[in-house]
Amino acid sequence: MSPTRRTTRRPLARRVPRAAALAALLVSLTACGGPGTWDRAGMPEGVTKEAGIVQTLWNGAWIASLAVGVVVWGLILWACAFHRKRKNTGDALPPQVRYNLPIEILYTTVPIIMVAVFFYFTARDENIITAVSKNPDVKVHVEGFQWSWRFTSEYGGKTVSVVGTPAKRPVLVLPQNKSVQFDLTSPDVAHSFWVPAFLFKRDVIPGVKNVFEIHTLNKQGEFAGRCAELCGVDHSRMLFTVKLVPQAEYDQYVNSQAGSAQ
Repeated sequence: MSPTRRTTRRPLARRVPRAAALAALLVSLTACGGPGTWDRAGMPEGVTKEAGIVQTLWNGAWIASLAVGVVVWGLILWACAFHRKRKNTGDALPPQVRYNLPIEILYTTVPIIMVAVFFYFTARDENIITAVSKNPDVKVHVEGFQWSWRFTSEYGGKTVSVVGTPAKRPVLVLPQNKSVQFDLTSPDVAHSFWVPAFLFKRDVIPGVKNVFEIHTLNKQGEFAGRCAELCGVDHSRMLFTVKLVPQAEYDQYVNSQAGSAQ
């Protein structure tokens, strides 16, 4: 008869520090991102007034979530370390706590308060971000189609139209420090107009005219845009570029291109 093998398990108190060390290692690895990983929580750098509002809401949500996580993780580790099964207790259950009214009130009211706070700040910021004015500086009609974009800009009584193809992405030129209103339509399927530097995207839906407005385009340069809704075989090539230029350069651009289709 072969001897009986006895298996032993490490005490839970020894396993908890290793789990904590592994969690710390995983958190530290998230610091290997690019610039702005911590101050923007992984978001790209925004170039609009509305992007700053979105970034603040995003950061606040992360701070609140991490605070809740620390409390929950702390309670779990505390329970594992100090309320694990003891050798001298046999199969006896630890003292059970039931119908503790203060604790039940606590874990009912605290989540309600947290959700209410999240809802308030989200609703407040959403109202600001989605607000549109009657007289923006520039109006841009965006038409998403399979599989590119048509941009028709109206400024100072003049119109400039730009049409792209999957092989040649269109360039939407906009002036710095001006309000720009976008109205979005589609003649075929659902698309989504997304410029990551705006920290905002909006669906382009057939039969529906979606509108949004941005202010204070405060950084000169070129910024990538794309369709964020799977719309067909060439969805990945449905790209465009937003170019932000000084006011004088934009005036020259409009005067030279007004009435023509690029």
